[in-house]
Amino acid sequence: MRPGMTFLREVCRCSRGSAAASPPASLSIAAEPSGGAAGDVRRIGRDTGPLRDQRLFLHRWWRDPRGVGAIAPSGRALARLMAARIDPAGGPVVELGAGTGCFTQALLDRGLPAHRLAVVEIDPVFAGRLALRFPGCRVLRLDAARLDLPLFEGGAAAVVSGLPLLSLGLPTVVRILRGAFGRQLRDGGAFHQFTYAPRCPVPPAVLERLGLSARRIGWTAANLPPAFVYRIERSRHGAGRRV
Repeated sequence: MRPGMTFLREVCRCSRGSAAASPPASLSIAAEPSGGAAGDVRRIGRDTGPLRDQRLFLHRWWRDPRGVGAIAPSGRALARLMAARIDPAGGPVVELGAGTGCFTQALLDRGLPAHRLAVVEIDPVFAGRLALRFPGCRVLRLDAARLDLPLFEGGAAAVVSGLPLLSLGLPTVVRILRGAFGRQLRDGGAFHQFTYAPRCPVPPAVLERLGLSARRIGWTAANLPPAFVYRIERSRHGAGRRV
């Protein structure tokens, strides 16, 4: 097996100090990517230059515009903003929709230990790149809307989402939030989500139904387009209620 491709057996690197339940086999890949995806992973290697990231993002967007949700990766200013409220000593973190790893790098730069970060990405080329670029993290090629088992024993302190919620459709968004609050986050944990619109990407009616609340915690004009970050957590009347 080629170096860096072991993520395709479900987990790129598992830390001995952070045991987690194994995701169902149906949600993981048991062989290397085939055809164009395998070639893309080999060509990408560990090159993390911004031009390469932009070309890769545009290429994957062309293949799956709804799934990728953007034609360029998030900028460093947005990545720093997403990581700013994450306490490196607060507990494990689950990242959803990691793409080329902009938020991943910001979380590590913030001081989060690599073995306490589980990176979820469904795209095979993005997942391959992440596995090569972040060998100390647990890289999982999974559907963020179908995380049936917790990734960390005791739950994660935070979920950091790079998912394009506005383009996924409400049923998918509800599954993602239910999975995050019902199976991934421990009590008091929060879901951090960015959006290009000056309002929360989760409608108020959905938040109310799930017993959640959202507040904007920052924005940056240094991203193209400008971006806003929201923190979603259990509301007071939703505390203790199953999402």
